[in-house]
Amino acid sequence: MNLATMNMELKTERLLLRQWKEGDFEVFAAMNADPDVMEFYPDIQGSEASFSMAQTFQNLISQKGWGFWAVERLSDNRFIGFVGLHEPTYDLPATPCVEIGWRLSKESWGKGYATEAAEAALNFAFNDLKLEQVYSFTSVANFRSRSVMEKIGMKNTNENFVHPMVPDGHRLSEHVLYKISKV
Repeated sequence: MNLATMNMELKTERLLLRQWKEGDFEVFAAMNADPDVMEFYPDIQGSEASFSMAQTFQNLISQKGWGFWAVERLSDNRFIGFVGLHEPTYDLPATPCVEIGWRLSKESWGKGYATEAAEAALNFAFNDLKLEQVYSFTSVANFRSRSVMEKIGMKNTNENFVHPMVPDGHRLSEHVLYKISKV
């Protein structure tokens, strides 16, 4: 099966994980300019950086058939952020690996969307990609994301590390590493 030619979409009860559309880019940029959404990142992102990131996600999905999918709420077809899988290109304690990650708009928090979409992405990782394990990581202080990791069955590896993409000495440089293995 050639996943790249399929551009996989994942559907849950309330969400569609899909390829990025040009109409998502402005909403994504607004999301990345929100200090609350970006609380656990070194800084907010401007439009140019956000558009570049969305374009990269779009290109990777076109190439592989999977990645950090755009998340659309089925009830109103509204873009609410991204959830999905990615192969980090920088050194981590588990490199090489596939990570699961998410970023949702603030108005989407607390509704179980991240957990619902992440469970679909994990199902895809284990059943379609045949991965043996998936990792996730975040700043030690990001308890909301850590809670999602635990809800989807991930376990803290107790292998904290300094994230290579966060400036030295930054308050968010220490990260926790979570892992889930195929059952």
